[in-house]
Amino acid sequence: MHLREKKFILLLGDIVLMYGTLALTMWVRFGEIYAEPFSTHVLPFSFVYILWLVGFYVLGLYDLSLMPSSQRFFGRFLGGLILLFALGSAYFYLVPTTAITPKVNLLVHVALFGGVALLWRSLFFRKLAKLNPWRIGIFGSPREAQDLHALIRLHGHLGFESMVFSDLDASLSVKIQQHRLHVIALPHLSVSDPGLMQVMYATLPMGTSYMSFAQVYERFSKKIPLSAVDQKWFLQNVAERHDGLYQQVKRIGDFLIALVILVLTLPVWLLIALAVKIEDRGPAFYSQRRVGKNGRLFSIYKFRSMRKNAEVHGAQWAQKRDSRVTRVGAFLRASHLDELPQLINVLRGDISLVGPRPERPEFVAKLEKEIPHYHIRHLIKPGFTGWAQINFRYARSVMDSREKFEYDLYYIKNRSLLLDVLIILKTARLFFPRSEV
Repeated sequence: MHLREKKFILLLGDIVLMYGTLALTMWVRFGEIYAEPFSTHVLPFSFVYILWLVGFYVLGLYDLSLMPSSQRFFGRFLGGLILLFALGSAYFYLVPTTAITPKVNLLVHVALFGGVALLWRSLFFRKLAKLNPWRIGIFGSPREAQDLHALIRLHGHLGFESMVFSDLDASLSVKIQQHRLHVIALPHLSVSDPGLMQVMYATLPMGTSYMSFAQVYERFSKKIPLSAVDQKWFLQNVAERHDGLYQQVKRIGDFLIALVILVLTLPVWLLIALAVKIEDRGPAFYSQRRVGKNGRLFSIYKFRSMRKNAEVHGAQWAQKRDSRVTRVGAFLRASHLDELPQLINVLRGDISLVGPRPERPEFVAKLEKEIPHYHIRHLIKPGFTGWAQINFRYARSVMDSREKFEYDLYYIKNRSLLLDVLIILKTARLFFPRSEV
């Protein structure tokens, strides 16, 4: 069973529990389930449930690495229940077509759903997540094989197991039967030895599938390893894509969404600008040169988060506790509110809402020398947010930029309107201060 299918089961369980606890709420409040109160509540709450599911997704509560036994989970789950009540209250009091304005009913419903949803997640991770496990046999050089083995072990709570073998030989069928292997992972799927090819063909009726190390790595980490990027990968995933319609729809969506967000957040802009000005009487905004699509330079706009003349000695990497950052700037960076003026860049077409984050030309010159294929990220328009931003921290070094680039490669390969929407939803979580790792 794939990770995507397991996420769908978790999501489906939440939907069933939402309607189930609504019926239970009607029984607690009115002593009946199939009476008029339930029929009048079910349709309005159906719209609320869509908001609830989006809220849980934004908070990462469908992230299968977030187990119910962790402290991080309980913090998010409690925050999720508070968000559910707030979204439900906002909907029932702001949507004029709603025939009901539940107060106690909504509170009871959220409390009941929270309790059973917690039990459901405990059951899911103890039993259902481990159904139909993948047993992966890894054949390859010791270092690569052990690295992949360590990555798969991180997903052991989801039923994935792996074991490392030294060589791929004529005993492959025996190893598959003995260890009940579902997948064979190889450094490369191409095998030059005709004898080994015959051995592999003979295992196909056993239901075993073959994947490259890069495919397994991508499946579990949501990154593309740089070792997998070669001429063939480039031609298959970048050069051969014809997505003119996708780009047109994306540009229209970028403009409309950026315009709406800009208008709705204008009062916040005024408050931020005032706070920045009060702290050190410097300018509220600043611009910086960045590298865009096809290497074109443009000016990106931000709220100023560093003290005046902070880079008089040249460009520097951001640090974890950067002495150049002002007190207001520290909050703006932690909440990502310093990036709101980049909506102007989206309207102008310099950047998209979703894409690799644009880098400064001073850093790009260095990174292109030290990171193989780094120029690939400039083949598509950079973004206000991106896959790397929701999965990784600020880049503070070349090594950080290398890992972020692997996330960028995943986006470049898999970019679609659906992935863009999911990234935008996840980005909402970045606007809440959190500790970096």
